Amino acid sequence: MPPEPESHLALVRRARRMNRTLATAFPHVYCELDFTDPLELSVATILSAQCTDVRVNQVTPALFARYRTAADYAGANRAELEEYIRSTGFYRNKATSIMGLGQALVDRFGGEVPRTMKELVTLPGFGRKTANVILGNAFDVPGITVDTHFTRLVHRWEWTELTDPVKIEHAVGELIPRKEWTLLSHRVIFHGRRVCHARKPACGVCVLAKDCPSFGTGPIDPVEAAELVKGPERDHLLEIAPPRPAGVGSRREPHDDGARRRIRCRTVAARRAAEPRPRPRPVVDRLRRRRPGARHRHLAPRVRRRGRPDPAGRGTVGQRDPGQLADARARAALPPCPAGIGAQQLAGLSLDCLGDGSPWSSAPQRAGPRWSTSGPGGAARAGWSCRRSPSSPGGPVTG
Repeated sequence: MPPEPESHLALVRRARRMNRTLATAFPHVYCELDFTDPLELSVATILSAQCTDVRVNQVTPALFARYRTAADYAGANRAELEEYIRSTGFYRNKATSIMGLGQALVDRFGGEVPRTMKELVTLPGFGRKTANVILGNAFDVPGITVDTHFTRLVHRWEWTELTDPVKIEHAVGELIPRKEWTLLSHRVIFHGRRVCHARKPACGVCVLAKDCPSFGTGPIDPVEAAELVKGPERDHLLEIAPPRPAGVGSRREPHDDGARRRIRCRTVAARRAAEPRPRPRPVVDRLRRRRPGARHRHLAPRVRRRGRPDPAGRGTVGQRDPGQLADARARAALPPCPAGIGAQQLAGLSLDCLGDGSPWSSAPQRAGPRWSTSGPGGAARAGWSCRRSPSSPGGPVTG
């Protein structure tokens, strides 16, 4: 039976619980780009596209010393500027965006970086991601920065299945309070860079193991996972790591808040798929072994009633073999048919009769005349009776 989908309320609770856990794991988060004013942060954010923050921080000191104002960038020598930022990649496009940014700030905003999303997205090289970085870190305006790490982790945590950055921003914004947006962005990025790597996450020491639906994507052995943790917070993260799961490769129980969330553990799934499973007995075979009167009696094999024609051509179903009845009668030491009743008088007798004048039946008679147990063979006749139809010729049987 497939697991029930997670309700929106359960998703909100899980997302906020994960945010609180990340706050414990990363109590001091910040923008990892070095800057001193909004203009420097804007230039550094443009350079960080398709480049690491470490590389950008190696380039910006000399760049910021050479160009100090928006007018400096607007009137910069293109070849010189490209040489400064060549190591960040795509330096020609980035030089165009930086020079256009300086010119737009001089022409429209007096050389100052605007403070609203509506104005920031009109600048060259700016999108919602860059605008949220500027607003959250330079002007303390809450915003969600949807970069590569953020998108990858919210998909892994199943917060949303959307792929458009703007839609992801709005979807996550509905889960987390607005005042936490900027810090959430930093925490998620920190966690993605230090623990939850793209190819091989350190699941064995992850503080979000109980709430992460993708737990088991990476190694869950704490010793092996500890080697994957990076960054200056490594010792702190290993210190607060959850205890070792009960059995390496076993599933861990999530918090139960009204929704079933599947825990995908690839190691366990692969092992279970490789194990041979016994073939279950058919339902009918299991029901045949049930006692009479048990449930599902209608599925038990049907017992053919006496007098119905047998489709296999064996005569009348329920009629006993005369040879078998003769052997049974001999073992019971029963006397022959009393009073010399002929075969023509047995037309109304039970089918249990042999047809040779012996009206004895192995089934006790519930109503009708009974034979006396006195005389020869009387003890052998105790509890036995002769069954005759009321309309049988010859009247009642006497003995």
